[in-house]
Amino acid sequence: MSAAGGKGTAHGDTNATTSCYSSRVQDMAEEGSAREPARRPGGRTARVRRRVLEAAAELIARDGIGGMRYDQVAELAGVNRTSVYRNWPDRTVLVADALATVGADAAPLHDSGDLEADLVDYLEALAAATASLQGRALLNVVASARENPELRAAVDKVFDRRLATLQDRLQAAVDRGELPAIDFSLLGEMLAGPVQLFVNRGARPFTRADAQRVSSIVLAGVRATAAHGDAPVDDDRDVEEVRRAGPP
Repeated sequence: MSAAGGKGTAHGDTNATTSCYSSRVQDMAEEGSAREPARRPGGRTARVRRRVLEAAAELIARDGIGGMRYDQVAELAGVNRTSVYRNWPDRTVLVADALATVGADAAPLHDSGDLEADLVDYLEALAAATASLQGRALLNVVASARENPELRAAVDKVFDRRLATLQDRLQAAVDRGELPAIDFSLLGEMLAGPVQLFVNRGARPFTRADAQRVSSIVLAGVRATAAHGDAPVDDDRDVEEVRRAGPP
């Protein structure tokens, strides 16, 4: 009985020790979970993808599409070359994804209530974006996109995002009477064209004073032509609407 009782006591002690240890491990795990936020699935994958696309954009900016090699992309991104081939077997898709990623929100446009000041800020941001690594990559893709519908579509998406932001601000200006009704797409080209030409020439940096001149000249021209009923309008707008709007 005594021996049996001894064994039972030893067995009970072992169970108690194991239970205590398990409880402590669980407590430590819960403490660790409280200290460290849960990692989102795919976080590392997203970071690797971003590095690859940024590397591709850098090489496109430097060497053009034809000069971009997968082994260079992998080396610059710090990943295995097979990862690049596996995820982007089509070079055109890699270029398109690079543009879509690095070209997003490159030239933001805010609404402060002052149209001309907002456009000056926008043109400054656009000049910086055009002169950046991503901007040079975009220009190199534009040069190659004329004969490639997929690249053309990728380029159009970048410009369409920029135009959509500009259109929202211009529509607000029209609604408040700051601007007559006009073809927003044409106005966007009138504003962006001088900036891109200036930056591409590279004679000197594009300054805020340059942005102010471009903005004031374009807006003055729009208002003057609207006063004479000659302002170009969107297809969905009636010319008579422009005549009624007149100068702000």
